[in-house]
Amino acid sequence: MISKANEWMIRQLSLGEFGSRKAVFSRSIRMAVKIAVFAYVLNILSHLGLVAFGLLPYDLGPALVIATVLTPPVSFVVALLAYSVVGFAVYDLGVSRQRFEALSRTDMLSGLMNRRAFLDAFEKSRGPVSLLLFDIDRFKTVNDTLGHKAGDDVIVVVADVLAAAVNGHGALSRIGGEEFAILLTGVGPDEAMRLAEDIRARVADASIGAVGRVFSVTVSGGVADATADRGFSEIFSDADMALYHAKATGRNRIVHAASMVSAAADRARHPSAIIDAPAALRRA
Repeated sequence: MISKANEWMIRQLSLGEFGSRKAVFSRSIRMAVKIAVFAYVLNILSHLGLVAFGLLPYDLGPALVIATVLTPPVSFVVALLAYSVVGFAVYDLGVSRQRFEALSRTDMLSGLMNRRAFLDAFEKSRGPVSLLLFDIDRFKTVNDTLGHKAGDDVIVVVADVLAAAVNGHGALSRIGGEEFAILLTGVGPDEAMRLAEDIRARVADASIGAVGRVFSVTVSGGVADATADRGFSEIFSDADMALYHAKATGRNRIVHAASMVSAAADRARHPSAIIDAPAALRRA
């Protein structure tokens, strides 16, 4: 009985979490009403107990009138103020915690997920997934010729283009430097390639204004598909290898990791085809 009473008291006094300041005030009013009723009942029972033992030094009637007039409003105001102060403090602490959590998972320059948040999204994904990697072509040249401010502007524009293309249907991250990643779930390889090609074309068409100049950049991309039995490092390695191949064979293009496997199998069946490989690499 005592333990149940304790549990009830804890539930009643528990602050919990608040979604807004209005919720804090509403909860404070409800709690203040409960405390006022509890204080009033306790006051009445105390007077009756004193009467039963002959210890009440004044008449019961006036005492109950005073208890009725003073106890509920006083206890209500005190409880409302106390609960509101603590409730608002808890709410502000929760908001600060959420902001800190958001900052710790966001890339400050692009506004996209950082690598940590992206890895969490991958770990939570279920079923077949597609990983799209993009790297801004000749980004070092932009930094060297136009300055790092122009480089930052390029990253922001490319991030905006990617976000508009994905439109909330995938996890999007700047995973480092000038490299971006997209995680898609529930899509097939063809759809993933279509999105990657769409992003490549959008970036190439985007105009970037920086340091008094207007210019454009391109991106190269690598795409890989995976199932739940493969880890992030494995699928990332496949996509990264495809991205490297896109860079090495001309840039401003998308390569699917599966096509590289097929090409490797063809070269194994037809060794003479390897003779043409250096020509492709010279175009990088």
